[in-house]
Amino acid sequence: MSQEQAAPEGQNPAADEAGRALSEQQLVRRQKLAKLQAEGCDPFATLTWKQSHHSKQIKDDFEAMENQTVSLAGRIMSFRDIGKAAFVDLQDRDGRIQLYVNAEDLGAERYAHIKTWDVGDIVGVEGFVFKTRRGEISVHAKRLELLAKALEPLPEKFHGLKDPEIRYRRRYLDLIMNNQVMDTFKKRTAIIKAIRRYLDEREYIEVDTPILSTIASGAAARPFVTKSNALNLQLYLRIATELYLKRCIVGGMERVYDMGKNFRNEGIDIRHNPEFTMIELYQAFADYNDMMSLLENLVAYCAQEVCGSAKVVYQGTEIDFTPPWRRLTMMDAVKEYGQLDFSAVKTDLEAQAIAKQHGLEHELKKKLKDCTKGDILNAAFEKFAEEHLIQPTFICDYPTDISPLTKQKPGDPTMTERFEAFVYAREIANAYSELNDPIIQLERFQQQARERELGDDEAYMFDEDFIASLEVGMPPTGGMGIGIDRVIMFLTDAYSIRDVILFPTMKPQA
Repeated sequence: MSQEQAAPEGQNPAADEAGRALSEQQLVRRQKLAKLQAEGCDPFATLTWKQSHHSKQIKDDFEAMENQTVSLAGRIMSFRDIGKAAFVDLQDRDGRIQLYVNAEDLGAERYAHIKTWDVGDIVGVEGFVFKTRRGEISVHAKRLELLAKALEPLPEKFHGLKDPEIRYRRRYLDLIMNNQVMDTFKKRTAIIKAIRRYLDEREYIEVDTPILSTIASGAAARPFVTKSNALNLQLYLRIATELYLKRCIVGGMERVYDMGKNFRNEGIDIRHNPEFTMIELYQAFADYNDMMSLLENLVAYCAQEVCGSAKVVYQGTEIDFTPPWRRLTMMDAVKEYGQLDFSAVKTDLEAQAIAKQHGLEHELKKKLKDCTKGDILNAAFEKFAEEHLIQPTFICDYPTDISPLTKQKPGDPTMTERFEAFVYAREIANAYSELNDPIIQLERFQQQARERELGDDEAYMFDEDFIASLEVGMPPTGGMGIGIDRVIMFLTDAYSIRDVILFPTMKPQA
């Protein structure tokens, strides 16, 4: 290192400006950058590069593209030097294409300069399309420019990037190194577009509802708490959009939906992330049967549009989304898979005895003595039935005790017109015939308030303005919430929800 380049006193020459230790490869790349800049060839000074095509376009339409001049840009993924020529793999958003580079076209000095570039560098190329003697579609480079210098080496290509911690924390590397990851997130976009298209064609209106609210309600979930300094007010990140969308129905919109982020301050596992994407939709003059039909046809439509078939393979199991899906009441599911007949249970005490006998305490969210028959029926379903629901299945008719926003079944006040849809033993949607009686809704909120007093911090909060909206009059309405990330998991064969969220919630590294 020359005197002019010497590191300041006390600074490690193998460290960056922030004092972070540099590997030998990192140090060499910085030295190359400094040399380029000293020669007046700063790769970061380039402002733009006009792309005429991407790799897939050229490969898909080679017959029309052969001998055509093209301009591409992307990242160097390999450089195979064969003397006075080289083959370079260029990766853009759509995949890879081979470049042929030689000294005769570019000049010996320029070619020697190009040979100092590194895998990972971002370049622009102009040249003509041809096919090599081995039959590989390529671009014969007539001009090659360095557009950005990669100061960090890419992961070793033979083993690839497999460590999930690194993949989720440094998603940019995951997208570069794993083609299937890029494909997953392209499919994610396609699925979301298909959902919107399906609903828009059926005259649903997309609306925006608040993310910050003074009340966290619309779902049984623990919220994130924040504060408005301007208002000196405690606020919550939304856990659901339900109560605002129902206000839209009261206002006469008839068909509405909101697709966006919800936030729940709960556990993290392969099915749960604290920040997730959900769609809620509401249709006036409809009920939960209409929601079943809508969901099964919507998911089948998305599968057909994005995967080419309503049948997909998930983790080695074929899942058939073709409508109609199986319909089963919660009580019948518990009877079929747990051999427990809750139709014969008349009191909460009888149900509590069954819970104790069959070890259901783990599934209960409160002390056994405070549990109702409905709480225990739901716990029995979770323990005995849920794991068997591999093919798409509607579990219908949930207990009133656990469905505070749902209309009761005619003739049976203990049950409601509610369903949850399950695939591969995972819930993907929750839907109701919406409760529109403000008097009963007020009583349900008061019951939820008592649940909160008993220690259930996931019980619904009382929303006075929502009651006021129901008093204006809400028509009979079917409503549904769909977990978008979970649907995408099934249509992309993703094992974990983190595989379909670009930047999942992670603990900071030390």
